[in-house]
Amino acid sequence: MAGRRAALKAIDWMAFAERVPPNQRAIFNALKTRSDTLSAKLTSLPEKPPAIDWVYYKTAIAKAGMADEFEKKYNALKVPEPVDTQTDKINAQEQEAAKSAAEFVQASKSLIVQSLERGRFDGFYPVNFMFKAAWHAALF
Repeated sequence: MAGRRAALKAIDWMAFAERVPPNQRAIFNALKTRSDTLSAKLTSLPEKPPAIDWVYYKTAIAKAGMADEFEKKYNALKVPEPVDTQTDKINAQEQEAAKSAAEFVQASKSLIVQSLERGRFDGFYPVNFMFKAAWHAALF
């Protein structure tokens, strides 16, 4: 069970690393190290817990019926798995963000085409040589 759950929640660390700003690289490395440690611990666990030798406990415990009672309660115990309630919301937000990003890219491309058609960028100094005020005056 541990291996199955770990496989369902795989993280693409290379894609994640590409989006991390340089000033947050140490935080990212700490997160990845922590995640790898927890993942290693999770994969080292067996699929099912080892079986309890109830026969041994029935002979070892002096009080009659105590081991039977523990066995009955142990077998009746069901630990609920947490239910994922956030994945649908996250996927919806991701689709909305992708849609707004695509709209922004399309609008930016149209503004660039319009500016190139008008010749607004002819005779510009390179942007890295402009002050903010000159850049603002040139574009607006």
